[in-house]
Amino acid sequence: MTITETPPQFHGNLVGGREVPAVSGRTTDDLDPRTGQTYLRVPACDVGDVTRAVDAADAAFAGWAATAPSARRALLNHAADLLESRLEEFTTAMLAETAGTRSWAAFNVSMSAELIRQAATMATAPTGSLLATDVPGQWSLAVREPAGPVAAFVPWNGPLILCARAVAVALATGNPVVIRPSEDAPVTSGLFLAQVLADAGLPDGVVNTVTNDRADAPGVVQALVADPRIRRVNFTGSTNVGRIVGAAAGQHLKPAILELGGKNPILVLADADLDHAANGVTTAKFMNSGQICMCVDRVIVHQDIADDFTTRFVEQVRALGQGDPDSPTTTVGPLINARAAERVAGLVADAVAKGARVLVGGGTPDGAFYPATVLTGITPEMRIYGEEVFGPVATIFTVPDDEAALTLANDTDYGLSSAVYTENATRGLAIARRLRHGAVHINNHSVSDEPQAPVGGVKDSGYGHFGSQWGADFFTETRWVTIADRS
Repeated sequence: MTITETPPQFHGNLVGGREVPAVSGRTTDDLDPRTGQTYLRVPACDVGDVTRAVDAADAAFAGWAATAPSARRALLNHAADLLESRLEEFTTAMLAETAGTRSWAAFNVSMSAELIRQAATMATAPTGSLLATDVPGQWSLAVREPAGPVAAFVPWNGPLILCARAVAVALATGNPVVIRPSEDAPVTSGLFLAQVLADAGLPDGVVNTVTNDRADAPGVVQALVADPRIRRVNFTGSTNVGRIVGAAAGQHLKPAILELGGKNPILVLADADLDHAANGVTTAKFMNSGQICMCVDRVIVHQDIADDFTTRFVEQVRALGQGDPDSPTTTVGPLINARAAERVAGLVADAVAKGARVLVGGGTPDGAFYPATVLTGITPEMRIYGEEVFGPVATIFTVPDDEAALTLANDTDYGLSSAVYTENATRGLAIARRLRHGAVHINNHSVSDEPQAPVGGVKDSGYGHFGSQWGADFFTETRWVTIADRS
């Protein structure tokens, strides 16, 4: 998409059913990674805007909680249909805002629609149970009720998916939401879905947004979490920021879900189908240019098949479509910005200076673009050994046996997602049970995801789970109710 010289458009926040500017009138630029130019402008909110958005959510809470479950379900299903009908509109926004490829945009829309439909089923799920009691003539019940307004912090990398995941179950179970989108993708990580939900007929104030300039982020985050009317917090993003959000939620005694970074391994065992494994690792590493929290960083291969696997894997990497994200054949496009590309290039340069070998790719970035890269010879003193890459760089390790593979896979502070390739299911399950990660996939890639599955990490990858069944518990409060029969 060519950036014209006409002034960038303005996109306001959705608050109480209306599109509004910041109280101060300030704006912040939303940049196109391909050009570095301004795509559009959004409100640069501060604490006053947070209060206004929470006011709207709080005012909508009682009515939305009292809305018939079947009506909430129908509204969400309608939103999913409407979302699918706006694929091209979303794709245009994603290309301009994050340089995500057309295939990634299409996946975001299809997966988000399924997330919303799956969440909608929670609106009519059982909301309580009859308990045993020793009191004659008494009924004893555990009842689940909506918790209250929810603060949802959404990242830029899988923007629509992660926004839908952050809000859909909350909405289905009767809670209004305040979405705080990423500064790098305010439209696709919040404003777009908020408008779709409003257009589907959700009442005013049930969905609200608060965008901000990067410099104002700490104050906006703290104000949103601290507001006493916010009763639940969920955050997807970096571990460093997740610590801040988690600490703020804990200070105010608010339950939180945190899905944070990863240093995700894939183990290719000696009996693996090498073509299948190479395909899976390529998908797991280079989808969205490696900018997914579940992307593989460590490819751990048994020494007996290491050369054969590496040859097949590198051939696939060389064949990847790279370049213009608007092309339907592109897999690896630009990163979110030039700073990200420079960081990834710095990790590679540090590794090479300390003895790593580049099998494909490498070099210096071209603006926000960095090529698909494969490294071997990684050692613990290299930054890339422990740091999350979050870019299109794979590292291959060779190990003598399964025990060494497990030791290396678990040698990280993170624990988000992992995978094992083997033709022996029993062996794969035994390995999987010893991997300390929130998700383990046998003969599937580490970015595998399903709307109904529990998504969450362990260790520095966070705590709590997204997913319809598990999220329904998180977004509701359990209350004990007794009824004494006096007849």
